[in-house]
Amino acid sequence: MGEQYPSRSEFRKQRSKGESKFKKLAIRTGIALFIFFFLFVGVLAVVGIAYVKDAPPLNPEQLVAPQSSTIYDMNNKKVLDIAGEEYRKTISLDQVPERVQNAFLAVEDARFWSHQGIDIKRIGGALVENVKEGFGAEGGSTITQQLVKLSYLSSEKTVERKIQEMYLALKLERKYSKEEILELYLNKVYFGEGTYGIATASEVFFSKSVEELTISEAALLAGLPQRPSAYNPIEYPELAEKRRDTVLSLMEKHGFISAKEKKEAQLTSVKDLLKKQKKQTKYQSFIDHVIEELKEKGIHEKAIYTEGLKIYTTLDPKAQEFTEKVLMTDEHIDYPDEQFRASVALLDTETGEIRALGGRRNMEEDEIERGFNYATQLKRQPGSTAKPIMAYGPAIEKLNWTPNQMIKDEPIELNGKVFRNWNNKYHGNVTMKTALQWSYNIPAIKTMQAVGSDEVKDFAGKLGIELDEVYPAYAIGGFKDGVSPLQLAGAFAAFGNEGVYNQPHAVRKIVYLDGRERKLQPESVKAMSERTAYLITDMLKAVVTQGTGQLANIPGLPLAGKTGTNQLPDGIYGSGAADAWFVGYTTRYTASVWIGYDKITQETYVKSNDTRIARLIFKEIMAHVSEGKETPDFKRPSSVRTIPDPPPEKELDDKEEDKSDKGKKEEDKKKKDNDKDSERKKEEKDDNQKKDHDENKGKKDKEKPEKPKPEKPKDEEPPKEDPEPEKPDDNDDD
Repeated sequence: MGEQYPSRSEFRKQRSKGESKFKKLAIRTGIALFIFFFLFVGVLAVVGIAYVKDAPPLNPEQLVAPQSSTIYDMNNKKVLDIAGEEYRKTISLDQVPERVQNAFLAVEDARFWSHQGIDIKRIGGALVENVKEGFGAEGGSTITQQLVKLSYLSSEKTVERKIQEMYLALKLERKYSKEEILELYLNKVYFGEGTYGIATASEVFFSKSVEELTISEAALLAGLPQRPSAYNPIEYPELAEKRRDTVLSLMEKHGFISAKEKKEAQLTSVKDLLKKQKKQTKYQSFIDHVIEELKEKGIHEKAIYTEGLKIYTTLDPKAQEFTEKVLMTDEHIDYPDEQFRASVALLDTETGEIRALGGRRNMEEDEIERGFNYATQLKRQPGSTAKPIMAYGPAIEKLNWTPNQMIKDEPIELNGKVFRNWNNKYHGNVTMKTALQWSYNIPAIKTMQAVGSDEVKDFAGKLGIELDEVYPAYAIGGFKDGVSPLQLAGAFAAFGNEGVYNQPHAVRKIVYLDGRERKLQPESVKAMSERTAYLITDMLKAVVTQGTGQLANIPGLPLAGKTGTNQLPDGIYGSGAADAWFVGYTTRYTASVWIGYDKITQETYVKSNDTRIARLIFKEIMAHVSEGKETPDFKRPSSVRTIPDPPPEKELDDKEEDKSDKGKKEEDKKKKDNDKDSERKKEEKDDNQKKDHDENKGKKDKEKPEKPKPEKPKDEEPPKEDPEPEKPDDNDDD
């Protein structure tokens, strides 16, 4: 029989049952989704209500004044607000030209005049614009929301903060007019360079009033608030120009300017627009570094200037003031000219805390150099100050050498380069201590070779000097990229701190408005043994008391230090150096001093007599900060009982020549013995002849008393192979 198929009526019944089941399932699913959505909305509402309940009140005073962050010194005493009133000028909205207002509205909130504090359409539109124009073209927050955030909330990107921001924006719109909100925003927003408000920014960046701003200048300023540090036109003119052009495109899009006006405004480069005024801030070099250090720790510059942080620093105000006085005036040092540069980094030896920074020698700097911190940003070759770090420290640590290790100072050529000493003399076999004391180059290079580049790089890295490669010239400071005075101070402080390295730092902790604390001190690192630190220190004490650093010595103060200079570049002729350094330390303080010029020319280089200025600056500052304070001598560890006698004379990296010398010495000894034997035989022969002569004399002669035989003269001591080196003139380079 064939297959049985359901009749039409049966098929309809079955289909009706299926549809009924589907409808029931759909209804149940719909009910479940509705309940889930209701619960979800309910949960959001509960959470939202909780967040809103915790929202801060709309305090009118906070709307007007930014929340300045406060700097505290090492004693927790207030130093200053880093956004002082002198950098905050307010202006009424009717003093702001419409073209300037429109620049901000175009990039920040084009529908400002029509929304009620929150722009739902803008949130979606911002996503599209960011894809089309690039990240940062537009943001989702309205100007009202941004004013709320600047005045009452932190910059943390959390759901709680966003809900509170939207709630307070709606509330603010009901309390203030649109004109009032826009005026408050333009006077409060941060533009970078420690500058708040459109009026102040106009003066700082362009040296003109707001009424005088061109469309191009207005667009440049309007583009800064989103990322004031990244778009800083002084530091990053190309990025700032790209950002300005984006703002101009948005102004055209929203009908605020024509295509012709946009094109004309884009023709002027940002560099040509800027006429930046110099800000005068107390302790400027130190404060600049505090801000940079906080940014390195992930704290946004806008937060630093607007969120009312309490910043507890390591600043010693008295030391900072004296350091600035030494560098800025001729009261203590007679500087050769106004182009002569100098910088100082003063640390606490034990903790690595920065007590003072002398970032520049005079404040009358041209536009290119303005704001440059020579103590922290300068990168110059360290000269002979590198020797304890790149040669002798590693040799003591890795090879267990002592200060009496013998090294032959002789001509050396490596990879086609001939290395010489600063005095163009060679001194034969010298101890490591003597080589460091008089800053000879050849022994330092040979010592580095004996240790090995990998070990040297590891040793320097633990002292905060990270190097990709190490070459022989690095032993005498011939670095590829150079180091800063602050880096050198940190490295030398470890020698004075029993081998413990602390990264130099200016900030101890920050405290947020809500009371949260964040500690920022770096971890200590055991960079070397106490033995290595002490032996290097012992040798560097001799540098100051008997060697090249005597001009930096302070009677009665236990002090160690090292001089350093860099030779003049090719084509520059004269007696002097490209740079001069002195780095020294006590158990309390470490100071690194650099002097030189921005550009080395035939007219601008450190003359021989001026190289001493680095030592004089060090002496002035170290004597001042140590006055009236007990400074213990460096503690000798138990691992250093006595300094052993010098080992047998030998040369490094030249074993075959050692063997040849040994054979030659044996031949000389045999020859000397043979000469003595011949002399003895000659004397015996002479005695016999004398005896025969006496026997032939008369009786009268025999009664005479015999004359005493003269004693044989002792052999003279051979001359030393390492004679005491001549003391160099005080202005000689090393």
